[in-house]
Order: sequence, then C-alpha cells, then structure tokens
Amino acid sequence: MSPLEQIATLRTRMGESIIGQRDVIERLIIGLLANGNLLIEGLPGLAKTRAVKALSNNLEAEFSRIQFTPDMLPADVTGTEVYHQTSEGAEFRFEAGPIFANVVLADEINRAPAKVQAALLEAMEERQVTVAGTTHKMPPLFTVMATQNPIEQEGTYPLPEAQMDRFLMHVQVLYPSVEEEVNVIRLVRSEEQKAHRTVGAERAEPIAQDTVFAARVEIGKIHVSDAMDRYIADLVQATRTPAALSDDLARWIEVGASPRASLALDKCSRAHAWLQSRDYVDPVDVRAILHDVFRHRIALSFEAQGDGVTVDQVIDEIAAQVALP
Repeated sequence: MSPLEQIATLRTRMGESIIGQRDVIERLIIGLLANGNLLIEGLPGLAKTRAVKALSNNLEAEFSRIQFTPDMLPADVTGTEVYHQTSEGAEFRFEAGPIFANVVLADEINRAPAKVQAALLEAMEERQVTVAGTTHKMPPLFTVMATQNPIEQEGTYPLPEAQMDRFLMHVQVLYPSVEEEVNVIRLVRSEEQKAHRTVGAERAEPIAQDTVFAARVEIGKIHVSDAMDRYIADLVQATRTPAALSDDLARWIEVGASPRASLALDKCSRAHAWLQSRDYVDPVDVRAILHDVFRHRIALSFEAQGDGVTVDQVIDEIAAQVALP
C-alpha cells in the first residue's frame, strides 16, 4: 500500500476506538505528519488520553505517558545522572526519563508548575535534552502530545507563552452529541466483553514508522503557490496589525502570532492537502487548520475578555476580513 493508504488505515483504526471526535483524530495525524507537537485541551473525560493512546497503539512506536502533578521535578521528565558503584570504581550513568520515546503523552501538563513544564522546551524544540552538560538526542520519530484541562479548573497552572508557541496546534475537544454518547457507551461495553473473550489475542499489524517518514517526504513535495504563501503571511500579519482590518479586532487583540504561526500554517496545510489526495495547497486547507494554529498564539485584551469574546470568534473575524488569493 502507498503511504497515503496506510495513513488512511491508521485513521480508520483510530476511529474505531474514538467515537465522535473525527476532527481530533485528523489533527493528531496532521501533527504526526507535520513533525510537530500538539496541545489537546478539553474537560476531563472527553477521551483526550484515549485518542493519543489510539494513535500510538496502531503505530509501530514506543509510547510513554507522563502524568504531570504539582510535586514533579524536571528530572522526572528528562532523566538524571545516577551514581553507580562498580567493580572498576564509581561512576555516574544517565538514566533516561520518560521523555525518551516516539510518542510522548504529557497528561494534564498544566497541573505541574512552570519549572517542570519548561523541562519540555528543549526536547520539543531542539529534539534533544541536556543533562549534566551532556546532550542526549531524541529518536527520529518523536512527538509530544500534551493534554490540559481548561485553566478555570481547580489546581491548574497556565502554560508559559514561550512553551505554548512551541506547540504546532492547540486542539480543542468538545462534548459528544447524545447519539455519539450512546455509541460510546456501547463501544466501551463491547470492549469489556471482547477483553474477556480474547485474552492474549494478537492485535492488527501496526503501521510502520517508515510509512510516516515516507509520507513526510511526499508532503514536502506538495505545491504551494506564491499566492498561497502571501495568503498565509497576510493571515498572520492580520493578528499583529488588527487595526488595519477593523476597530473590533484592534480592541480585541493584545498580542499577535509569531513567525512560528506562518511555518505551522504552511506545514499543516500541506499535510491536510496530502490527506485529501491533492498535490497542491488550497485556501480550504489553510482555513481548515487556521483555528488550531492560531488559538494559542493570539493573546486577547482585557476588553475582549470582559465582553465575552473568545479567541475562536476573533479568528473567525480575521478569516472573514483577509482576502482570499
């Protein structure tokens, strides 16, 4: 099978265990193909952790889960030097932390203090960790998928802006519909029954890592016209100079998006086009992932918050004001 067919198989398998979250599944796959890190936000119980596990279970990859808590230390994430006594004498050896995996689930990342959250920065951006002056490289396939509860929840710490910007996309998970929730109940019930009947049964052959690398090569060849490049840049620039578009945007936006937003729009729109079996980027691709790329990179003013304006409403207005190519 071609890389596109195999990735389609991956998406289908994930959909069998995740009900009513098609957009979330697509965003997880786009993040994997675009070689980025994702921030997944939603209330407890909305299958954030389950979605990431569904991805890793169907992929030939080492999975690691880090449960963030208020008493964590940076070494609990990155690892540390451990003193060993051997027959040849004493020595320090590096004991790798849970960050050294292919798919890292940073569960409830905003329940740990900023010092621990910052321990992820170098790994996410540079794909390496430095401990005691020694640099340790991440594996070739490496992605951090962090879940967080809304900041209004008890015991949460807002992520530092520098770390937020390093996430490729900020994906929101919403409540399922009544019909979808009925299917969730039936799915979990059937899984419990199946677990008792098929103890020790082999699971389907996972998708190989080489498939992801081959897909990334094909995505790198997706054509992006000069007009589309300008459209992406115009969208990002609109967050920085909102007064040029409308008085409302000028009142609502405190800080605009960084150049990382432009790069993320380019990468994600190409991945989205590839998933749609197209060899070029269309405005539809950019708009499809615009909210996920901008959501965590635009800081709203106090006036916008006081008026009850959400960041998604601001992004809707930007998309409406910026001319299509």
